[in-house]
Amino acid sequence: MDTSQVIKAHEVAKKAHFGQIDRAGIDYIKHPETVASFVTTDEEKAVAYLHDVIEDTTLTLLDLKKEGFSKNIIEAVDILTKKKGQDYQSYLNLVKTNELARVVKLADLRHNSDLTRLPLITEKDLERNKKYSSAIRFLRTKKKS
Repeated sequence: MDTSQVIKAHEVAKKAHFGQIDRAGIDYIKHPETVASFVTTDEEKAVAYLHDVIEDTTLTLLDLKKEGFSKNIIEAVDILTKKKGQDYQSYLNLVKTNELARVVKLADLRHNSDLTRLPLITEKDLERNKKYSSAIRFLRTKKKS
């Protein structure tokens, strides 16, 4: 894969997340940018930039296809998009079936678990962190053959 997919993914994510702010009051695009900085390959970086665009913006998987993203990238982004009504464990089970999605989700959880980003830590944040820690442990264990 060439770096043009990474550059395009970053541009698509910046445009899609434009104007969105995270819970810490920071431009939302900083989250996928940080997640991308935690992963290694171009394919992982492209997925990291795009991992929230379907769930949190008006973009669709068809839009990503029209942009020319590879099947692997689109499939991983689809898997990383939690569907309405999907329970969290089912979601993690699916993420674990796709190595690209698994690597990016671990990076996403790493950034989401960083409570130093928040100006005020609430009980809800601590509970969420427990859930994230559990998810990290689950995703780090090998699949049963």
